[in-house]
Amino acid sequence: MGIDLLADPLFEKVVSAASAITGQDLPTILKSEHDELATTINVQPALVTVSVGLFKMLQRDLPDLPITAMAGLSLGEYAALIASEAVSFDSGMALLADRAKYMQADADATPSTMAAIVKPDVAAIEQLCSAAQANGHGVYVANYNSPSQIVLGGKLADLQLVVDQISAQGLAKKAVILKVNGAFHTPLFDTAKAKLTERVQTVTFTEPKYPMISNTTSQALKQAEIASVMARQLAVPTHFGDDLAVMVNDYGVDTILEIGPGKTLSQFAKQVDRSLTRYQMEDLASYQAFVKEIQDGTQG
Repeated sequence: MGIDLLADPLFEKVVSAASAITGQDLPTILKSEHDELATTINVQPALVTVSVGLFKMLQRDLPDLPITAMAGLSLGEYAALIASEAVSFDSGMALLADRAKYMQADADATPSTMAAIVKPDVAAIEQLCSAAQANGHGVYVANYNSPSQIVLGGKLADLQLVVDQISAQGLAKKAVILKVNGAFHTPLFDTAKAKLTERVQTVTFTEPKYPMISNTTSQALKQAEIASVMARQLAVPTHFGDDLAVMVNDYGVDTILEIGPGKTLSQFAKQVDRSLTRYQMEDLASYQAFVKEIQDGTQG
């Protein structure tokens, strides 16, 4: 992940700094030759480092690029906080490394996973989850990603039971168990949330340079609430689809740039508003292509 970007001196500097802060060998983790990216404790700092490194390259090469608002899905909110200068790189990465440790501990304590539900009957599935919880099963809606996708999280057997019910009752076009390390954004991570609630009190946050739309509140975060919201975010549902709608309707966003591996968020954006112009970058080729297109358009 992002290996070819290490050829850029600025990106390499960001990775080296993140390695020193987190105490992790991020170049080795990014290569993932032995599946290092399969664990929460490794993937969280790696993903945020790649996103922040790309953003710093953009600031260098396109200093006049207009930014109206920012958002990130789940972990991506930490990259957005750093990019919006609401927290320093050093403090943000150190906080993130501890968050990953807390979450890894909860994931190890209670085996759990997540399931993507495509074209869901949201209300009916929410009722299924509530009924499951009433019967002692740990299954929850974890992510409201777009009008076309939600994600459930839960204990392994409990989640499989609900997924089977969704399929049997025809409540979604597709329900797929994901290969993830835990049921993030559910009460199964309340212990990690409690630890993070204490940890964020040691961090200095400032007013974001750009409006940063929260997964938890679907509003622009203010300095005074960042600590409490980011702690709560860990164990409550995310609302990325609502974030995108707010960016379009309240901030007039007509173009989005997804920074980091994969095009999943760009797909969610298309599902929220098909008129959005969408860009994505994750490696040197996609980065250079974006920069060239913007520079050519500016010069033209």
